[in-house]
Amino acid sequence: MKNSFTIGGQIVDLVNSRIFSGVVVVKDGKISRIEEQPVGNTQYIMPGFVDAHVHIESSMLVPSEFARLASCHGTVATVSDPHEIANVLGKEGIRYMIDNGKKVPFKFFFGAPSCVPSTAFETGGCTLDANAVEELMAMPDIYYLSEVMNYPGVINGDPELMRKIDAAKKHNKPIDGHAPAVTGSMLRKYAEAGITTEHECFQLAGALEKIQLGMKILIREGSAAKNFEALIPLMATRPDKLMFCSDDKHPDELDDGHIDVLVRRAIALGYDVMDVLRAASFNAVKHYHLPVGLLQQGDDADFIVVDDLRNPVAKQTYVRGVLVAENGVSNINYKETEIPNKFNTEYINADQLFVPDMGKRIKVIRCLDGQLITKSFITQPKVENGGIVSDVENDILKLVVVNRYHPAKPAVAFIKGFGLRRGALASSVAHDSHNIVAVGVTDKDILHAVNLLIEHKGGVTAYCNTEMVAVPLPVAGLMSNEDGYEVAQAYQNADALAKRLGSTLYAPFMTLAFMALLVIPEMKMSDQGLFDVKRFAITSVYE
Repeated sequence: MKNSFTIGGQIVDLVNSRIFSGVVVVKDGKISRIEEQPVGNTQYIMPGFVDAHVHIESSMLVPSEFARLASCHGTVATVSDPHEIANVLGKEGIRYMIDNGKKVPFKFFFGAPSCVPSTAFETGGCTLDANAVEELMAMPDIYYLSEVMNYPGVINGDPELMRKIDAAKKHNKPIDGHAPAVTGSMLRKYAEAGITTEHECFQLAGALEKIQLGMKILIREGSAAKNFEALIPLMATRPDKLMFCSDDKHPDELDDGHIDVLVRRAIALGYDVMDVLRAASFNAVKHYHLPVGLLQQGDDADFIVVDDLRNPVAKQTYVRGVLVAENGVSNINYKETEIPNKFNTEYINADQLFVPDMGKRIKVIRCLDGQLITKSFITQPKVENGGIVSDVENDILKLVVVNRYHPAKPAVAFIKGFGLRRGALASSVAHDSHNIVAVGVTDKDILHAVNLLIEHKGGVTAYCNTEMVAVPLPVAGLMSNEDGYEVAQAYQNADALAKRLGSTLYAPFMTLAFMALLVIPEMKMSDQGLFDVKRFAITSVYE
């Protein structure tokens, strides 16, 4: 798969912050030399882009298919947290991701998940204790300790969690952070434990406080969480502390663009081109000690070619000297893959979705478009035949979480913000334990959407009595084993139906998936019930 060739143009040297005319000589996938000389070609040769934090699973594609789509946009590597599949399949799932990624010429750098499960208030498929994490950290294919979401555990010195952090330090591997809304003395304790990054900042003040404590900020623009506009002003004052990431990106959006989109947006806003390009590659390579080439002699030949430095669109993408994509078309071939899974629940019935009226007001989650955080409020419910039902006129809908690992009674609560006027949405991508989460207008709609996913052993679906779109995800209930471009189109069809059913959210399925993420404030939902993140406890749906 390795190539030898010479390519000329304007060379963007991010290491020495300069641009010069010359040729790059590639031999057996390595840069054997770079010669500074006049060339007639005005194209620019620059380091390829690196996604500094992404859950490959959220693309609904296995790594080999993710690579096909991402490389078309100039991405040559990802810092990949296999936290999602680890919650389903444990170490077996992590090894699957590593092995599948090695099937293609692309660079995946996986971490060891630090919080599996994230909390004790949800049912997951596996547990990774400190012994398991220590074993993973010793592996050469593991590059860092993935986001430490249990910030109360860090602050209070939980012995099991601190063993995981110590394992990373022992092997000199970075430790990723996850501490939304943590501030003051508690944040200081968190940072002093050795946490080095944060990708959950959604306000400038919080990002600045973390930078002052030595943390680096990952500017995230995913399918649900979009923090670019809030945080990009940091590029003017602290560019050395920034990286770009997507965190969670659905397949249709990955087909449209990746880190390159953030690069173009930042340059268009007038920020220094070198600073922006460093945030898109150099800073991540240095922070995570990645073996990714930066256009230096002896480096792997990992680079892209663009025609316009101020509006960079990848014309060619090379990984270890292999031309993996050209003019938006991938040269990476589809690879057959195994389909490991863990899906042992039974079909649900309508009686299990009944919520009796107790003559009390109810607590309601309020989801926010483009954010992972939620709000909550208390209101009078709509009651029919002695039961609380969805109040479509006020956009208060039933939210259901079904245990996918063994048969159990579904948990039912209520949510505002999805905007559905008819039908239901369901997904087995439900961070972090990946039970089935659904929202709908009627119990019948929810029932059909959920049971369809159980039939497929995972996926996403939009359903009403006249239309239905399902995207099966048989790999751990998280990813498809099919062609990535076909998955992107199927997901786009499901997203379109969700919006025809009335959803006003930019990414309704991504938002739905995060309604089960108990470590993000303020109110969320697990298979065990409604969860008050501030109190860090299960709470009643009734006031």
